[in-house]
Amino acid sequence: MLLRRLWILALLTLSACGGPAEQAADPDSVQGEPVANQAVIADPAAATGDAGAPATGRFELGVHYLRLSPTQPTSSNSDQVEVCEVFWYGCPHCFEFEPHLAQWLESKPPNVNFVRVPAVWNPLLQLHARAFYTAEALGKGDEMHAEFFREIHERGNSLASEAELAAFFGRFNVDATAFKTAFDSFEVHAKLQRADELSRRYRIQSVPTIVVNGKYTTGGGEVGSWDDLLALIDELVAAEREGR
Repeated sequence: MLLRRLWILALLTLSACGGPAEQAADPDSVQGEPVANQAVIADPAAATGDAGAPATGRFELGVHYLRLSPTQPTSSNSDQVEVCEVFWYGCPHCFEFEPHLAQWLESKPPNVNFVRVPAVWNPLLQLHARAFYTAEALGKGDEMHAEFFREIHERGNSLASEAELAAFFGRFNVDATAFKTAFDSFEVHAKLQRADELSRRYRIQSVPTIVVNGKYTTGGGEVGSWDDLLALIDELVAAEREGR
């Protein structure tokens, strides 16, 4: 039974980490949001120099990162640079990136506001996204975040049902009633809707994806290594701080 569950999770991982195929095939056909309000990836040649691209020469616009046009609003204060990670607990790349990201967070600039947005493009991702927001609603987000990854990738528990999630939350002193109340709450539902809207606006095609200040998108696949990805994030943050 365990091997079968892991095999199913592996198949889901191969498709989910690569992003929603229907959006890739026709990015202007997303339901639920008018095309005029959707984010469109700008022509890389139009987003250089004066348009705000970092000018170090180490990273190339259109190769290592893209620019969103129009720039999307963020949930951060105007004096902050927002760095957003779009992720999925079942993604092995997100799991691999997590310790690198955690180390970066310990020394990030004070004016950087870091936020996480779970990917929601299929039912399993939606379930894990609901679990992420449930943990937040219960004040357990920081305590449980890394443990979600470990439970799936190290212990082989795919957390693929509400019952499995309830049992997992129980290990963090959350009783079944408190879990169910938060899991089905309007607060969690509203955050799931917001995550779906952001994924569409950011044109998320894979995870992990990093969005800097609602303007730039990048990921490990574009840059080549986690260290280089973090270096690029630092450059984009610096460019935003300087108003370039």
